[in-house]
Amino acid sequence: MATDLLCLTSTPRTSQEYWFQSRYPLACLVFLLPLLATYELGVLVLGGDRADTLRNGADFWLRDLLQLAGLHQPYLLPVLVVALLLGWHTLGKYPWRVSLDTLLGMLAESILFGFCLIVIAQLQDLAFRYLATPAAIPSQAVVLSPFQWQLAAQVVAFLGAGIYEEVMFRLLLLPLCFVILRLLLVPRNWAAGLSILATSLLFSAAHYLGATGEAFLWSTFVFRTLAGLFFALLFVFRGFGITVGSHAAYDLLVGVLLVGQG
Repeated sequence: MATDLLCLTSTPRTSQEYWFQSRYPLACLVFLLPLLATYELGVLVLGGDRADTLRNGADFWLRDLLQLAGLHQPYLLPVLVVALLLGWHTLGKYPWRVSLDTLLGMLAESILFGFCLIVIAQLQDLAFRYLATPAAIPSQAVVLSPFQWQLAAQVVAFLGAGIYEEVMFRLLLLPLCFVILRLLLVPRNWAAGLSILATSLLFSAAHYLGATGEAFLWSTFVFRTLAGLFFALLFVFRGFGITVGSHAAYDLLVGVLLVGQG
């Protein structure tokens, strides 16, 4: 029985089967575990006594909510993410099998969608350059330290944003908004659309809140709202795993590869 719990050799027979397998919570969990482990271990190894300086805003907010609930264990949040996906998979009575081909396909989709978001960013940048003066366009360049520690810290931070921002805004808030609107008797399609829009606006606005928040600029706010809509639609149509993978892929492509070459 234990050997049947997780199988990495059951190859999807059709593209339709892959479409469903890649959305199963177990496949999402197996796909995301390396990212989650790399982030959590990276924060501890690179941060040392100042590990919290490497955590992103969504990570902080989720941990603060747990502390308000009286839960102060430092490793509880990643455990809860794992438990949430396993519980979702169990309640959904999905098959306990994950294909290696499915995981490779999810990786390919994540990279593809990451590139798609880069195209959206470039198009939005062109639109703002056309509508506004150059001075109104913020520079997206980030000056990275040449030291390996700085590069590793950037990678860890980007992985954390990809994981915990999606946990907060897509996995938790989006369904919660949908349920609340349905309880208020909002029609299903309207509830779905309003939930996607509301969480996308919240996702964008969150980047300007708190002590580490950025100065508000319309160009970055509009792009992050578009990115929120992009990730929300991915979550609805392609599942949580690919959404996190695409978010992480975009951040790494822009923040490490493209900026690093500039």
